[in-house]
Amino acid sequence: MPKRASLALLITGIALALLLNFKTPAAPMTAPAIAFGGATSGSAGSATTTVLAGTTPASSTPTASSADTTSAATTAATTSTTSATKPGTYTGTAVRTQYGTVQVKLTVAGGTITNVQALQYPSNNPHSSSISQYAVPTLIQEALQTQSAQINAVSGATYTSQGFVQSLQSALSQAGV
Repeated sequence: MPKRASLALLITGIALALLLNFKTPAAPMTAPAIAFGGATSGSAGSATTTVLAGTTPASSTPTASSADTTSAATTAATTSTTSATKPGTYTGTAVRTQYGTVQVKLTVAGGTITNVQALQYPSNNPHSSSISQYAVPTLIQEALQTQSAQINAVSGATYTSQGFVQSLQSALSQAGV
């Protein structure tokens, strides 16, 4: 009996050591377009920006652009609709996270957010892609419901959620929301 216990303890120790030494790849890559809601972007066989469509089509108003940032920290300030809100389409800051870049574009009309699109999201490997498949539509839906960047993070997609909120807040600030 002591031999079995020693063997079980040894195997458990080895399994635990292997599990604790597991490293996930951190090199972000751009994936081919994956669409939600029927919209796609890019061409086959080349590095493309991934596009996720929101619930309504974007208007053809001018797009405001912004620079890249390397911060994954999120400081989502409280937002509210004011008379200073400018209608149009605004592109948020591209936020680099541990698993890939997140960037959103939103459309504002009549003082409300009418459309949110994820221009970039983590999709450099099958695991990141599958997480984005459920997380990004949820984040878009919450942004449209709350009309702000005060949205809940999606469980299992913490970095993507933080990047989404930071990019969304950037776009809302440009819009004066």
